[in-house]
Amino acid sequence: MLTLKHLHKSYRDPGDRPVLRDICLELQPGDYVAVVGESGSGKSTLLNLIAGLELPDSGRILLDGQDLALLDDNERTRLRRRRMGFVFQAFLLLPHLTVLDNAALSLRLNGVGHRESQQRAAALLGAVGLSAHLHRFPGTLSGGESQRVAIARALAHQPGLVLADEPTGNLDAGSASQVLDLLREQVKSRDSIGILVTHSSAAAASADRVLRLADGILRPE
Repeated sequence: MLTLKHLHKSYRDPGDRPVLRDICLELQPGDYVAVVGESGSGKSTLLNLIAGLELPDSGRILLDGQDLALLDDNERTRLRRRRMGFVFQAFLLLPHLTVLDNAALSLRLNGVGHRESQQRAAALLGAVGLSAHLHRFPGTLSGGESQRVAIARALAHQPGLVLADEPTGNLDAGSASQVLDLLREQVKSRDSIGILVTHSSAAAASADRVLRLADGILRPE
């Protein structure tokens, strides 16, 4: 279970309007929600807080009852590595690793052996249409190809919490549909929790429900 309790976050003076105000949300295993909103509305900030990459000014984030604010940096890193899959807008692929090794990275960091991690990563890369590119390097990929590698990497270790920040922003309609189907299938089949941040109404429609973030407040769409 993921629970957000009265989250507040601001990057400016305390008197300015905060980025996030009194955010409350509870998600159960199998839930898949989309968060929509204008650029600068705080969608990426919300994902960063849930992932423990940033801490709220006040409020609590509980993952299976564990308060992220009570963990130190190393503990939050270990929790992210084991339990979360994060699809970043900027991809964050390692340039010196092949497509296959990038996709297998989350598995290797969790102690999965080389052969199994490569097999599992290759299967996911095939699911996003990249079987022919396993041994290429990120610098030779298009934006859409890099996005699909990032998605395969995020899903490879079968995380309990999937956080996707604009996962279809660099994809054509066909690839976007393929990726959205894969994200939903992985969340549902693994009884995970999925949170999709997007500008796309078509992408948002793939989720079970849609939440809108505006003026720092999260409300049902």
